[in-house]
Amino acid sequence: MTETINTPTDTSAVTFSDFGLHPSILSAIAATGYTTPTPIQAQAIPIAMDGRDVMGAAQTGTGKTAAFTLPILHRLMQYANTSASPARHPVRALILTPTRELADQVSDSVVQYSKSTPLRSTVVFGGVDIGPQRDALRRGCEVLIATPGRLLDHVEQKNVNLSQVGVLVLDEADRMLDMGFLPDLDRIMRLLPAKRQGLLFSATFSNDIRKLGRTYLTQPAEIEVAARNATAENVTQIAYPMSSGEKRAAVVHLVKSRGFNQVIVFSNTKIGTSRLARELVRDGVKAESIHGDKSQIDRMKALEAFKAGELEVLVATDVAARGLDVAGVPCVINYDLPYNAEDYVHRIGRTGRAGASGEAIAFFTPDEERFLLDIEKLIKLKIPRGHLSVPAPVRQVSAGVRGDRRPYSSGARTSKPVDDFFYKPYVPSASSSPSELPKPRVASANKRSVGVLLGGRH
Repeated sequence: MTETINTPTDTSAVTFSDFGLHPSILSAIAATGYTTPTPIQAQAIPIAMDGRDVMGAAQTGTGKTAAFTLPILHRLMQYANTSASPARHPVRALILTPTRELADQVSDSVVQYSKSTPLRSTVVFGGVDIGPQRDALRRGCEVLIATPGRLLDHVEQKNVNLSQVGVLVLDEADRMLDMGFLPDLDRIMRLLPAKRQGLLFSATFSNDIRKLGRTYLTQPAEIEVAARNATAENVTQIAYPMSSGEKRAAVVHLVKSRGFNQVIVFSNTKIGTSRLARELVRDGVKAESIHGDKSQIDRMKALEAFKAGELEVLVATDVAARGLDVAGVPCVINYDLPYNAEDYVHRIGRTGRAGASGEAIAFFTPDEERFLLDIEKLIKLKIPRGHLSVPAPVRQVSAGVRGDRRPYSSGARTSKPVDDFFYKPYVPSASSSPSELPKPRVASANKRSVGVLLGGRH
C-alpha cells in the first residue's frame, strides 16, 4: 500500500529550519545560501526524517539529492562520534547510483552538508584504482555512496560490511533498470538487514519503477513533483530541420553568435561524440567529450573543466551525462535525436535547473523526424519547428574550407564512395518488437555483464 502525496509548487512559506534538522546541518545549509526548500524537498524531508520509506519522482535539477541527503545526515547524528576506531564508524546509510559521475556528485553533496559534523562518508566507483577506496572503507564511514558493480567488488574483497545499514537510497532508479543493474541490486539487497528505511528516486514513475518500489520498499509515501514524462515549463524547446552535413556548422553558429558557454551537446554514439568534439575544436570551439570508453580520470577532468566554465561545449552520450549537475547551463543541443523518447526528457533536464530558464534545441533530418514525433507523443507537446540560417563563412569552416586550404576530399586523388553502413549510427528498426530480439545470455559467476561493467566494475 502506498500513500500518494500531491506536491505543492509554491513552498515559499516553508524554510529548512521548519523541519527540525540538526543545528550542524542547518548551518551547512545556510552556508550554501539556500533558505527555501524545493517542492520535492518540502515533501520528502519530513517524511524521511520520520523513518518512513519514500518513492519520489522528480526531474533533474529539482533538488532531489538534498531531499534524501539532509534527512539521512540528521538521523545519523545520533551515532556521530569522534573516535578513531573504524568499529565506531560502520556503514549505516548506503546510497546507490547508476553512474560514476552521479556518485561523485552525491558524495560532494554529502560532504558539503556534513562538514560541521563528525560523520564520515566515502564514495566508491569503477574506473579508478581500488586501493585508496579499500583504505577509506577500512577506516570506517557512516555514509557510503557507490555504484553497484564496484560495491560488489569491495564486498567480494571483504573491504566493507553492510550488516548495519539502516537506510538505503536508490538514486535515479530508472537509469539503474535501463543499464541492467537489477541482478546486482538483488545481490546487494541480500547483504542488507531486512529492517531498514528505503528511499527511491526516479525521474519518472514507470510501471517497472513501481514494481521495483513494491519489491524493495515498505508502504512508501509516493511523491511526484512533475507529471509523468513532463518537461520543465521553464525550458524553451525548438527543433530545426537540416541535413546531417549541416549540423556541426549549426552548433558552431549557435555557440558563437549567441555567446553560449557551458552548452551540452548530445550524440547517440561514443565514436560520434569523440569525433564531434575534435571537429568543434578545429572549428574554434572550446569543446571536450565524455563517454563510456574514456578513462574515469579523463572524464572527471572534462567535467571539472566544464563546471569551471573553461569549455564552451561538452559533447556527451546519454549514459555519460547522467547525473551531470551543473548550475546555469543555458542550453542543451540534441545533435542526434535519441532513439528512446524518455531519454529526451532526461537530456533537456540538464538545463533550466532549480527554476532557472533554459533552452533545448534539437536538430533533425528527414530520417530522424519519426523520433521527434515519438518525443512529442510522450511529452504531449508539439515542439515548435524553426529555421536556422547559418552564415556561409561558418559553413565553409565546418566543411573544411579555410582560406587557401582546399577541402580534404578534393584534389587529384579520387575517393571511392563510402557505404553508409560504415559510418551511420545503428538505428533500431521501427518494426522490431522485444520478442524478436535475441535474449541476453546469462553471465556466469566468473563473468560480468555489460550492464555491470557500465556501473563501474574495475
